[in-house]
Amino acid sequence: MWRRWPVVLVVAGLALLVGWYVVYTQKVVGELRREAKRSARMYAHVYRGLNSPGDTNGVAALLQLAEEIRQAGVPLIVTTTDGTPTAAANLPFASEPTDPRVRQYVSRLDAANDPVVVRGVGMVHFGNTPLVRGLQLVPLLQGGLLLLLLGAGLFALRVRDRAERERVFAGMARESAHQLGTPLSSLRGWLELLEERDVGDGARETAMLMRADLERLERVAHRFERIGRPPRREQVDVAALVNKLADYFRARVPTLARAVSIRTAVPSEPVVVAGDPVLLEWALEALVKNAVDALGGRGGTIDLSVEQRADGVRVRVSDDGPGIPRELRGQIFEPGYSTKKGGWGIGLPLARRIVQEWHGGTLRAIPVDRGATFEIIFR
Repeated sequence: MWRRWPVVLVVAGLALLVGWYVVYTQKVVGELRREAKRSARMYAHVYRGLNSPGDTNGVAALLQLAEEIRQAGVPLIVTTTDGTPTAAANLPFASEPTDPRVRQYVSRLDAANDPVVVRGVGMVHFGNTPLVRGLQLVPLLQGGLLLLLLGAGLFALRVRDRAERERVFAGMARESAHQLGTPLSSLRGWLELLEERDVGDGARETAMLMRADLERLERVAHRFERIGRPPRREQVDVAALVNKLADYFRARVPTLARAVSIRTAVPSEPVVVAGDPVLLEWALEALVKNAVDALGGRGGTIDLSVEQRADGVRVRVSDDGPGIPRELRGQIFEPGYSTKKGGWGIGLPLARRIVQEWHGGTLRAIPVDRGATFEIIFR
């Protein structure tokens, strides 16, 4: 859905723009018709005044003509040649001509239109009708909407291109996993043949570690097969998953001069969440691997904990390494960003995407005094 919403936004914006344009056009047509009708009535009043034999009818015609002008909605201020207001109509405030606000409003009318000088009357300052004021805003509104739609269209093209690249990468990943299947099967066969022979304890222990690595390679290949496909929803024991990862990394972290110790605080009973076991293992492994890299060359301790809480399941991965600088905490989950030399910057972004987008949880870095702590909450 997140890939389609820019297209939906563009279509909805175009529909809104066309609908608004049609409605506003009909409103303008109606107002122009009323203007034409008002002009016809004004002409009739003028004709009546010119053809009236008595002064009474002429004055009445002029009064009706003045009323028609007021109904047109044009703001008017009549002043003497020295700028003293003598009459006003259709102002945005009700006041007498002597009100100081009337004199101040003259400058606003003159900014819209040049005043008309009438001999024997003075100067007539006038503004625009509501229709003209509305038409002045139409190009601005249309331009703004078109710019928004253009931006949404460009974003939609970028999203489409990115989606196309992701589909290509997903296909390549699945093809790589398929190609890895043959040599992995061959290695498993050779390993079984080695285990069947009478070898020493050292070789047998080495074979066990090789089998663990082989199983991990098979899991990695299986992960690549999952790329681009919807995540599964199974019952996953997070406690067992954390213990499994801890056992795997304990056999492979330094244990001599720069020893790395891995501790676990996991309940004895199962802690179950709904999710994809392959993807969840991938996310947790990325966090543990990040902690191992942080302790590389210096040694330290990695703590893994699982806790069943009222609001869900909490998983924490902590280390007592150099930690994350405060100014970098907002960037560590950005794809491509890495503080390690030669790092790809995909581990933490991938872990967050697995947890948050595919499992509805949260993954964040917890501020601590020493080292780094990452917390996952499954609800």
